[in-house]
Amino acid sequence: MRRAPAGRAPVVVVGDALLDVDLVGTAHRLTPDAPVPVVEDVVRRERPGGAALAAVLAARAAGDREVVLVTPLDDDEGAARLRALLAGRVRLVAIPAHGGTPVKQRVRVGDQSVVRLDSGSPRVTLGALPEQAREVIAGAAAVLVADYGRGTTADPGVRAALQDAGGPLVWDPHPRGADPVPTARLVTPNGAEAARVAADAGWTSSGTGLHEVRTQAETLIRHWGVGAVAVTLGARGALLSYGEGTPVVVPAEPATGDPCGAGDAFAAAATVLLAGGAVTGEAVAGAVAAASAFVARGGAAAWDTTAATRPAPGDADAVLARVRAAGGTVVATGGCFDLLHPGHVATLRAARGLGDCLVVCINSDDSVRRLKGPTRPLVAAGDRARVLEALEFVDAVVVFEEDTPAQVLERVRPDIWAKGGDYAGAPLPEAEVLARWGGQPVVLPYLDGHSTTALVERSKSEDPAPPHAPRAQRGPLQQGRDRR
Repeated sequence: MRRAPAGRAPVVVVGDALLDVDLVGTAHRLTPDAPVPVVEDVVRRERPGGAALAAVLAARAAGDREVVLVTPLDDDEGAARLRALLAGRVRLVAIPAHGGTPVKQRVRVGDQSVVRLDSGSPRVTLGALPEQAREVIAGAAAVLVADYGRGTTADPGVRAALQDAGGPLVWDPHPRGADPVPTARLVTPNGAEAARVAADAGWTSSGTGLHEVRTQAETLIRHWGVGAVAVTLGARGALLSYGEGTPVVVPAEPATGDPCGAGDAFAAAATVLLAGGAVTGEAVAGAVAAASAFVARGGAAAWDTTAATRPAPGDADAVLARVRAAGGTVVATGGCFDLLHPGHVATLRAARGLGDCLVVCINSDDSVRRLKGPTRPLVAAGDRARVLEALEFVDAVVVFEEDTPAQVLERVRPDIWAKGGDYAGAPLPEAEVLARWGGQPVVLPYLDGHSTTALVERSKSEDPAPPHAPRAQRGPLQQGRDRR
């Protein structure tokens, strides 16, 4: 089990743990007595559910930071199965409870659920909150409340501990659950939950689409007194509101698959990011990406697979391992990519067409200054990397500190090294390095009339601010509203 390094606070998940079971089979005929399918060759698959799934997903995202799950547990077979599933993944702090472990069984044929069978009491009877639970909540880097409506979040002892949480508090609500405590930094209802609670709080429909969601979020912030609300909208991403001003909408990457557990993936990712120092807007943006990747990997049914099976954008080592394992071709290109322009885009798109992945190697800020002069780069390396990673034909970005890409090429070892057409007819300085493993340098057609230097010259009259000058106003994803 991962333990927190000395002096490093854990992420804590508080809420209702469930045992989820998928009974997966095949169906080729209907029963003679009713129009229902006959499911055969059934395989039983168990996994943590509810707050237990959120804790496992948080542990996957948290790296070497410890994740602690505080949850009511009865003394029954379902609880024993949950303990076994969680062993080695998260640290469990159990609250004594009665009412049976809730078990949710889905009968599935292929990717479709036929029926769900629930057992266990819908409400839990809690004993006293252990002192150990109070301590881990008070000392947490961040706390996620994964409410599944069994009464845990209404318990006075639990609520008092959450009020005193040491780090940012994220609350994933439930229609049958308690209201979030006012100290919550972020509350993450889905669209249906937001509409239901907002209506109970006096909201009436005042529009359609995102305008309606915005007014719901603002109503919830006033009703609960919390810092921010992010309404998750499935394939449309999420809308983040701080209760005033223009909301932030974070679109989702297209993903197909079982959406079961996507809300837990969203809330867990947001909590881990807040624990690492992200502001609320950054945490929501990262959570949308994490939820999309979770669905694309197979959703809750694939909870036990490693994240490396589908590398996250920007994870160069995982991208290279995946492509090489499949016998694919690795393409790389390099440059400063300061002020991305159509010439860059055309070259990158063409380079990606030569193989099965494209890794872009970019000069660090110090490297650009040595090459281009003290006024460059105009855009810091981290921002340049994020812009490049957002392009659908870029699989990963690597920043290198040297004046030439020779060392980073040794790390990436591409099969093809692509350069823009301004090198046509000239020997590439990287050719000698590439020859060590049989890498092929190529030159791609250049889109004439575009260069960063020309853009800088044309913009000099506008006297742009230096790239690292403090901004007069922060963007909506970085607004200083994280006082809660």
